[in-house]
Amino acid sequence: MIAATLNQFNIPEAGLLLILGADTFLDMGRSATNAVGNSIASAVVAKWEAELMSETDAVANEARIEAEQDATLAHPAQV
Repeated sequence: MIAATLNQFNIPEAGLLLILGADTFLDMGRSATNAVGNSIASAVVAKWEAELMSETDAVANEARIEAEQDATLAHPAQV
């Protein structure tokens, strides 16, 4: 689609390669910014709703999740 649009405006299609090459790195930055923004927004909303875990609760929850993962890896479900 981009190549067809460039052709309509008499822009050489070789410029598309430059755009796509740089866009790969820019996309990584956009993705990282999006992930960090979503994480911060989730923490802010949890704080407003008084649902943010204390540090001790978070450590206990992490231990529980790791124990569940270890049990699942030791005895995977039969499919």
